[in-house]
Amino acid sequence: MFSFLRMKRTLLAFSLGCAGITHALAATSPLPPMGEIASQQIRHIATYFPGRMAGSPAELIAAEYLNQQFNKFGYQSNLRGFDTRYLYTSNDGKQDWHNIHATSVIAARAGEVPQQIIVMAHFDTYVPQSDADTNHNLGGLTLQGVDDNASGIGVMMELAERMQAVPTHYSLRFVALSAEETGAKGAEDFIKRMSAEEKKNTLLVINLDSLITGDKLYFNSGVNTSVAVAKLTRVRAINIAHSLGIPAESHAGAHCCDGLQALDDAHLPLLNVTATNYALGKKDGVQQRAISSHFPLGSARYQSQFDNLQYLESVLPGRIDKRARDSVKVLFPLLKGLAKPAKHA
Repeated sequence: MFSFLRMKRTLLAFSLGCAGITHALAATSPLPPMGEIASQQIRHIATYFPGRMAGSPAELIAAEYLNQQFNKFGYQSNLRGFDTRYLYTSNDGKQDWHNIHATSVIAARAGEVPQQIIVMAHFDTYVPQSDADTNHNLGGLTLQGVDDNASGIGVMMELAERMQAVPTHYSLRFVALSAEETGAKGAEDFIKRMSAEEKKNTLLVINLDSLITGDKLYFNSGVNTSVAVAKLTRVRAINIAHSLGIPAESHAGAHCCDGLQALDDAHLPLLNVTATNYALGKKDGVQQRAISSHFPLGSARYQSQFDNLQYLESVLPGRIDKRARDSVKVLFPLLKGLAKPAKHA
């Protein structure tokens, strides 16, 4: 026990120290070009926190790192622990519940009014949920989870850092969820803890997930999101992207809200941002790109041998930096404009 705690403190101090150097420099100079912070965060999270499965030591250390980052940016940030479980299936068909204590991170900054905009991304990596998963090397301690979902977290962290100096009419909340990979339990816990007033005051949830491997960026509205809100968010995001020459589309249908069903069921307005290809496979967004020798399943998700920095930078050179840059170029002006509309400027 003592050796584990000492290792945990050492890793956390090292990871915080590395990031501290970057942000100490940023504090005395203008922020770097769009996407650079996100790219750095993606690489940092993937490198220092692989195997960040819900309830694991790596997940807790990653949560503490993100919490420290939000606090440095000037947000009120806290860890939020919760108990959950998932069903594990062995080769003989026997099923057992595995209980875990997961940790999400919630950061907030008050605006002029209590109505809020939430930016959300999950940071946990896939937990093997059967002997078959383990035999196929899905999830586990070596999974860096660059695409799924250091990418979403990295972009979210850059948005948080850029928004720290922007006065806003509406309040902001940045949420790094855990236990998404165990049946979207993080989103369920988040909704369960929201009061009726908080739900009423939530104007929009922007969710960021798997932004690297897929063929193109998609901006999708929730099934229960009104046409008016979709026009202000999804349509505006696509228009911003096209004005910048960034390929972007939207896909309407029941698959817009995978991992966010609890939020959609609660009728929170949603904008889900992901990179995939809805024209392939079952046309549900699961297949991210054409099947090839580099991506035999047409996806990198859950697969340690593919969803890592070395592999993705080898077979998709420049993609991490480009997607980080494109995502921030679209989402920062969108978020800035939504958080302080012209009539409140």
